[in-house]
Amino acid sequence: MSILIKDLPVLERPRERFLKYGSSNLSNEELLSIVLKNGTKSSSVKELSNNILKELNDITNLKDMTINSLKRIKGIGEVKAITLMASIELGKRVYENKKDKYIKLDSSNSIYEFIKNDLVYKKQEFFYCLYLDTKKFLIEKKLLFIGTLNNASVHPREIFKYAYLLSADSIICIHNHPSGDTLPSKEDIVLTNKLVEIGKILGISVIDHIIVGNNNYYSFYDNNDI
Repeated sequence: MSILIKDLPVLERPRERFLKYGSSNLSNEELLSIVLKNGTKSSSVKELSNNILKELNDITNLKDMTINSLKRIKGIGEVKAITLMASIELGKRVYENKKDKYIKLDSSNSIYEFIKNDLVYKKQEFFYCLYLDTKKFLIEKKLLFIGTLNNASVHPREIFKYAYLLSADSIICIHNHPSGDTLPSKEDIVLTNKLVEIGKILGISVIDHIIVGNNNYYSFYDNNDI
């Protein structure tokens, strides 16, 4: 029989424990129960939280889940999946956005260290652009395209549109190769050359294009390809 939150002694309920002991002293199950709020007709919120934890093996894997992968967990529908993903993204923004404003990205290694956790071991291609000011400080990081296993459809107009909106002086393009091989494909080379030429016309420099693999990277700038 499902154990309902209301069946627990008041002081053992997640919200009451949050108020008394603080968030850092709650278990992963309790924190998930607070975010999910309630269960379903057949499962309590405690059971749903445990279902998620069993599927993840490690709570840190939650950052790599998608709406569809969460929906495959018993009892997790679209609304709960969206709620979880939104909570993760909000947490990332709280801790990262202020810090990002003071990051100087003036070498391929500094760029890689900044972005690698967003790209390593991903199963799809993710294409990011970093928009910089005149002193190479980050203005904003934007995920612009998510592709298939093999390629992403990248539109230059989207890349340069944000450069204008953000008053960026220069752009760094970054994407991953799910295969782990960082050597640029013919398409990568053609795209990079096109972006560099457009940037020259618009007065916005494309200063590097970095391809991230599994714990390594390729820099067009370092290899004199840009």
